[in-house]
Amino acid sequence: MNTDKGFSVVKPGSNKGNWRNSPLPWLLPLVIVLAFVFVYPIFQIVRLSFTDSNLIDTDFSYTLGSYIRLFTLPGFYQMLSTTGFFVFFSVAFQLIFGFIIALLIVQGEKLNIRGTVIVRTAVLVAWAIPGVIIGIIWNIMYNETDSGIFNYLLGLVGIGSQPFLSDPLLSLLSVTIANIWRGTAFSMILIYAGLQTLPANIIEAARIDGANAFQRLFRVILPILSPILLVNLIIISIDTFNTFDMVMALTGGGPGRSTEVISLSIYTSIFNQFNMGVGAATAVVLLLINIIMTVIYLKVLGREGTN
Repeated sequence: MNTDKGFSVVKPGSNKGNWRNSPLPWLLPLVIVLAFVFVYPIFQIVRLSFTDSNLIDTDFSYTLGSYIRLFTLPGFYQMLSTTGFFVFFSVAFQLIFGFIIALLIVQGEKLNIRGTVIVRTAVLVAWAIPGVIIGIIWNIMYNETDSGIFNYLLGLVGIGSQPFLSDPLLSLLSVTIANIWRGTAFSMILIYAGLQTLPANIIEAARIDGANAFQRLFRVILPILSPILLVNLIIISIDTFNTFDMVMALTGGGPGRSTEVISLSIYTSIFNQFNMGVGAATAVVLLLINIIMTVIYLKVLGREGTN
């Protein structure tokens, strides 16, 4: 085979050619960074969860005592039930409100109603604000004195001040409402994008066949959007399980431990009780929850990719 002078031909089996065409040189720096900032910290957390280490003594021994202590702590199951309440109602209402707002915006755009862009922007503001700031804002709104916004409004209609942040049940409900307000925007974005892709001919065919608005919603729109809704459900579930900053700024887990979700329990165990072993064991429990949710998410994406 003739070649131009000055150029060399790399044989298919040449190591030099394989290395030059391989993506490994480009991926290697990313793999190294991920190993140091992701894999190594996870390894350390899992290792520390099998120790009795703390932030006071440097000596520690390997033991299952941290897990035994974690599962036998009086507040462990209360923390799980608090997290379950917080996650369930946050996710459910984020999904419902996000769908309603997205549907109203789409319908408003179809009818050329002014203000749809303003509504969409206003909802997105909640998503852009950092969780700590959201916690401070809602703390001001829940203030139990007469200067609190909610109690002031209740006073105008003759209702007395409510202990939003000092009553255990009301405080958990208050934190959940704040998180619903915060997370609705993300659901709205995904569902709004899904509604934009709905085939208009199918909706029109259902209308011609005599289906009313509710029948079109439950028999046409929701079945088509079900993959997007499921992915949205998994993503906001993972995000809600890991919520820390807003709860920390709003209640700090109080009163007592009535609003201590699992992510806040990790912080409390390590930095308030100085118990690194129990805190790491709690982090492993949260890690397992996230892994399960991620596996479900990947299975959903894989199923959609094969359809």
